[in-house]
Amino acid sequence: MSEQRTGAQIMCEALIREGVEVMFGIPGGAIMPFYHAMWEYKDQLHHVLVRHEQGGGHAAEGYARSTGRLGVCIGTSGPGATNLVTAISDAMMDSTPLLAITGQVYSSLLGKDAFQETDIVGITMPVTKHNYLVKDVNEIAYVLKEAIYLATTGRPGPVLVDITKDAMQARTIPNWDTKLKLPGYKPNYQGNQRQIRDAVNLLMSAEKPLIMAGNGVIMGNATGELLAFAERTGIPVITTLHGIGAIPEDHPLAIGMPGMHGWVHVNRAIQDCDVLLNIGSRFDDRVTGKVSTFAPKAKVIHVDIDPSEIGKNVKVTIPIVGDARQVLTAMAGELASRADLGNLQGKASDWMEHIREMQHKHQPKQQYHSRPKTKELMPHDVYAGLSAALNARGKYRLVSDVGQHQMWAAQLIDYRHGPRTHITSGGAGTMGFAVPAALGVAMAHPDETVWAVCGDGGFQMMNQEMITFIQEGVKNVKVVIINNGYLGMVRQWQELFEGRRYSGTPMVSPDFVKLAEAYGWKGLRVDHVNDVAGAIEEAYATDGPVLIEFRVEQEVNVFPMVPQGVSIGETITDIPKA
Repeated sequence: MSEQRTGAQIMCEALIREGVEVMFGIPGGAIMPFYHAMWEYKDQLHHVLVRHEQGGGHAAEGYARSTGRLGVCIGTSGPGATNLVTAISDAMMDSTPLLAITGQVYSSLLGKDAFQETDIVGITMPVTKHNYLVKDVNEIAYVLKEAIYLATTGRPGPVLVDITKDAMQARTIPNWDTKLKLPGYKPNYQGNQRQIRDAVNLLMSAEKPLIMAGNGVIMGNATGELLAFAERTGIPVITTLHGIGAIPEDHPLAIGMPGMHGWVHVNRAIQDCDVLLNIGSRFDDRVTGKVSTFAPKAKVIHVDIDPSEIGKNVKVTIPIVGDARQVLTAMAGELASRADLGNLQGKASDWMEHIREMQHKHQPKQQYHSRPKTKELMPHDVYAGLSAALNARGKYRLVSDVGQHQMWAAQLIDYRHGPRTHITSGGAGTMGFAVPAALGVAMAHPDETVWAVCGDGGFQMMNQEMITFIQEGVKNVKVVIINNGYLGMVRQWQELFEGRRYSGTPMVSPDFVKLAEAYGWKGLRVDHVNDVAGAIEEAYATDGPVLIEFRVEQEVNVFPMVPQGVSIGETITDIPKA
């Protein structure tokens, strides 16, 4: 018979039973019993003291996104809990398995505006997959088990568990054997066989088929199945921002990224294709442009684990609710008996040749900059050097923040080494994501070099987490700052659409090298293209965290660009002439 445990001890044991090893958080009054209990379990549960709860949430996201496992973040009641909301929202948009545990005031004080009382369950209802308020110690074991199951199954997402202080302090004998009771929650993984057969038949009839691979391929561990299916059929593959890594970018069937900052030939392929197989992408607005004009000639097959995404944005011909890996396996099984596969391969080959002709015509990966240079370093010089160094070594993870540098990282680096090597904030577009997310990635992969690419704006939102790397002894991280002296993406929009009225975008920044050194990092500064490779090599050779500030040409824009609200066929490739 089990001995009595406090609610806080039960919390620790429940997490250990579910395989949790690392948690990111900050203690406070309401959550203090949990931290008291952690001391007993510190050999099994490693707690990382972050400097801001949002940073802890992003670190947990980085841990989860790079491993496919659950990320765990912790905050106390009131401001500790509300500081987690941005990271929780980010995880919701990007389908990241995240468990947020918050402390709450004594149950007797609920609703009385007690010190640091905030209705975090009400606040996070729109941005969580599910959330709980636990006031009874006897519910803790079951709720944590259910919460982790919900966060990690079906379409992954964040779940918040808010536990009152008295529930953590109370004692009970935990029941670990209670079965989950979720009658309304039954994720469909297999997909409907008839719809799968219909999808294969439709692909067989296509003249210009196209595969779009999204985050669902990565999160569903389906990259091997995707590659096998693409090679078997010869169908070209495009990858969304979160789909990067689903197919090696140097593969003959990989043609690039679509959407607002996607390549011209990729967007035109979407507009010209007659069958579009979307696997694990939600057809968000940054991919589709004006929805009514998206893929106008195509019949659409949409494979997604979340039925609410199918038909939400784009009209679908064949909907398939299921796990990307299982559906692709079933589709490959259907191909095995097809005598007409060679016919599809021939048509796909001709179509690919046409796409490559468009690619050559529109010259992707060139740097668009029509103004005279004022500096000796362009953004593309940095990414060329970084891409060469990463692929020469092969074992890396790259985390990008949000802004122009994010799009350049997606466009200009060749991701050849598998899934989960490119991690960014996509749906929420959270500036400040990269540095704390890189902490989670680096702790999950201590034998790999983790690069975080930031702008001078986003870096300053969460740079305090640099000291957390030092406290934790994390050495395998290198931070790149693309310093252009502006909030670059906003400035670009102001230039193109607001008459160059640079309102609120010019930035004065601190001395980033001195800041790095103050945090115990090595700091480097690069102003000339000839010094890029040497700085990257020095970062690799340094046994410890390194920050490199690249002071680049300031008013450089990310092109191609599709203006918001227009067709992805209407692409800007340079600054419009007056």
